[in-house]
Amino acid sequence: MTRTLFAILAAAMLGSCSSGGGLPTLTMAPEQAAYRLGSGDQLKITVYGEEKLTGEFAVNGQGIVAYPLLGEIQAGGKTISELEKAITAGLADGFVNNPSVSVEVANYRPYYILGEVTKPGEYAFSDGLTVYSAVARAGGFTYRADQKRIYIHHKNAPAEVKYQLEGNTPVQPGDTIRVGERVF
Repeated sequence: MTRTLFAILAAAMLGSCSSGGGLPTLTMAPEQAAYRLGSGDQLKITVYGEEKLTGEFAVNGQGIVAYPLLGEIQAGGKTISELEKAITAGLADGFVNNPSVSVEVANYRPYYILGEVTKPGEYAFSDGLTVYSAVARAGGFTYRADQKRIYIHHKNAPAEVKYQLEGNTPVQPGDTIRVGERVF
């Protein structure tokens, strides 16, 4: 997924440069929109008919979930569907007959916003979050803020990327958003 995302970003950057346009805008293709679990996510795992195997579990710093009967399960980098399949397969291997497993994210890992906003800091992520919503949660732009460009450092990406600021620019859990200062 990471290579594909970088390819999409590179294509967007090259396309905007060759057409004489400005900065790339960040949009995700539907196949890229699958959320990947990571450190700091809180999961609600339900095994129907098995109350002792149902509960909330945290993804630790190494991307691992400690789960009853199965021990440590690698969750970091997996989609919810992939984790459901892994838990189902593990439980079906001698622990539970025909397990029916459901995984959902109870709390996403936070995102961070810094720079020219009123209240920079760490904020709780919510599904469908955009840069404008993130800025609003941080108290809005300061009078010095560059309201045309935004810098986003995606978790596990090598560096931040500058984007044209648009209302539908998505924010992902773990992102660091930086609002720069405008040039007078």
